[in-house]
Amino acid sequence: MIFEIREYERKIFNLISDVSEELGYPAYVVGGYVRDRLLARPSKDMDIVCIGNGIKLAEALASRLTPKPKVAVYQRFGTAMLKHKDMEIEFVGARKESYRSNSRKPTVENGTLEDDQNRRDFTINALAVSLNKGDFGHIVDPFNGILDLENKILRTPLEPGRTFSDDPLRMMRGIRFSNQLGFKIEEETLEAMAKYRRRIRIVSAERISTELEKILMCEKPSKGFKLLFKTGILHLIFPEMAALHGVDYKNGKGHKDNFYHTLEVLDNLCSNTKNIWLRWAAVLHDIAKPPTKRFDPKQGWTFHGHEALGAVMVPKIFRRMRLPLDHKMKYVAKLVRLHLRPISLTKENITDSAVRRLLFEAGDDIDDLMMLCEADITSKNPNKVKKYLENYNMVRRLLKEVEEKDQLRNWQPPISGEEIMETFGIQPSREVGVIKNAIREAILDGHIRNDYEEARNFMLEKGKELGLEIMA
Repeated sequence: MIFEIREYERKIFNLISDVSEELGYPAYVVGGYVRDRLLARPSKDMDIVCIGNGIKLAEALASRLTPKPKVAVYQRFGTAMLKHKDMEIEFVGARKESYRSNSRKPTVENGTLEDDQNRRDFTINALAVSLNKGDFGHIVDPFNGILDLENKILRTPLEPGRTFSDDPLRMMRGIRFSNQLGFKIEEETLEAMAKYRRRIRIVSAERISTELEKILMCEKPSKGFKLLFKTGILHLIFPEMAALHGVDYKNGKGHKDNFYHTLEVLDNLCSNTKNIWLRWAAVLHDIAKPPTKRFDPKQGWTFHGHEALGAVMVPKIFRRMRLPLDHKMKYVAKLVRLHLRPISLTKENITDSAVRRLLFEAGDDIDDLMMLCEADITSKNPNKVKKYLENYNMVRRLLKEVEEKDQLRNWQPPISGEEIMETFGIQPSREVGVIKNAIREAILDGHIRNDYEEARNFMLEKGKELGLEIMA
């Protein structure tokens, strides 16, 4: 079969062909680029395998390009990468790999194109297109990868146990490809994922999290998470999420399955946003339900305080998964902590004070919080869904009214600690904190307006109560 070479590819393919012939290094485009082109999917990464030295091939090609690109060389891995226009092109010499049972680092030797295709994860990624003069554009497909592309099947080139044992991350990659491409994992391959799942423990947390986030960024991530659960991989890499699965019954009373509920919330949210940290908040919003689950004879199953404990669990999970421990983690923890607050504002006789406090705590993330809360509606009863959405529309109106009146989003107190110390001639102390907190509470409770003069007068009164004297 001949690969249809597009006009924008022809120049770079011809250049690689010329340079590889001069060096005596037969060269091939392999893997994901070929797969995506055949699937008519965009791709900005191209892998070139040569029978020879990939670094030398990259450097020789760079010398022919205008402007000449910088070649990034990774001597340890025998690879090189350059950027040409909007394409990242990586070069490597064909190789064969062997693994020890307790290591994810292979012993690498020079090999043939066949060796290189054998070590690929799936047949659809083992396709190669020749860039050599004799058979330029010919597709080398030893494992019927094209047929698997047509039938939307994922299978390994070699026996799946060997493929996954060699590099256990391939199991997660397979689940991610299945989720991204809408492909079915062939039965023997899926069974091997379950059988060899414990091998995932030798993979670094960073690489696992990268694959997890690629699943999370799929259009409908629930498919990937269900496969992770089915194979038992989720229990090893994300036990807190796996623990959400299941329903307990007592005295004839049960509760919803929080695992499948979480996946529904995630899919609902993904139809409205590509914000990965908001998607993480959806995954983690009920993460503390298992440890907070209690049975009350009158109420049935309860999960009191799961939002507060969930916020505490977020940094621990982020730390273990090597996710960023910065404002992104704090954002996720905040949304988890606040995710029940908006629904409480739908009760009768809600005060402006309660609305102010939510605006104060959520700040600029209030819109994301509301999006999460609306995604949290997973009832199959259309009347309930309609009622919940109407309630949240009411909350949005309340938030808008109070925000326009009090300007509390990302609110900063009108009186600083420095001004308090200067007014009363005191050093940093308990009294400064007491006055600052009192001003904040007075504004949030509506006793004084969010106004400098009113806040200053309140400060003077509070200082007087504490026995502080105003400096002349």
